[in-house]
Amino acid sequence: MTKRLTLCADDFAQSGSISAGILQLVDAGRLSATSVLCQSPLWPELAGEIKARADRVDVGLHFNLTHPFDAPVKPLSHWLMKSQLRQLSQAALRDEALAQIDRFAEHYGRLPDFVDGHQHVHALPVIRDALFDAIRRRWQQDAPPYLRSPDKLGHPGDNRLKALVLRSVCTNFDEQARERGFSTSPWFGGMYSLSPQADFAGLMQAWLARAPDRALIMCHPGLPTNDASDPIAASRGREFDFLSGSAFAELCLKHKVGIARFQPEPAIAA
Repeated sequence: MTKRLTLCADDFAQSGSISAGILQLVDAGRLSATSVLCQSPLWPELAGEIKARADRVDVGLHFNLTHPFDAPVKPLSHWLMKSQLRQLSQAALRDEALAQIDRFAEHYGRLPDFVDGHQHVHALPVIRDALFDAIRRRWQQDAPPYLRSPDKLGHPGDNRLKALVLRSVCTNFDEQARERGFSTSPWFGGMYSLSPQADFAGLMQAWLARAPDRALIMCHPGLPTNDASDPIAASRGREFDFLSGSAFAELCLKHKVGIARFQPEPAIAA
């Protein structure tokens, strides 16, 4: 039996090279989802490119509080500390989520298929409640988006400490999301150091072997570039080269994995 896997490329619209790489991988059938940094000045012109492929890929909002575009932002350390201390304004965060949802929809023509977060900020305490509220306000008539649950991380990648911290700061996110009627994936993977020395191919083999049906794995590909403004540019190129090559296709066959759009969990008959 083939295992369905949602393979999601993060950071669409962050740059031209990232977006071009993602579009090529979608065209090759190597991705089934991508999440958008809609604050990017490139989003208005790129929205049509990804919408033209909407029949084969889920397109979601990559909720952002840490990557600077036209406005100053706080570093991840700020959000980690303030969220754990519950020292954040839920109303202000809800308004920010609404603004990003609206900018996504303005150029894409409809609401996103799913919501996740840049550096997983969407799943932090207080921020998650603000996001739940924003979604409730915008999806009044439509089926709600599915959500990424970082606390369902099923493999530590190459950094067990980073994995432990992620699960800890996002604890109970999946349970709270499901209590509110959101669909989530039962297993999440793709986290690693994002360093050029990392064995992405070896990690992908481990993730595909471990992943159950309906798993979700994130990735960060982009066309190879020397973009000095992107600290993980080298890793993006390595991911793109691997995901576009024959070795990845062979791994999917070996582990009986089919790259597929997200499938909600079947309802249990009464």
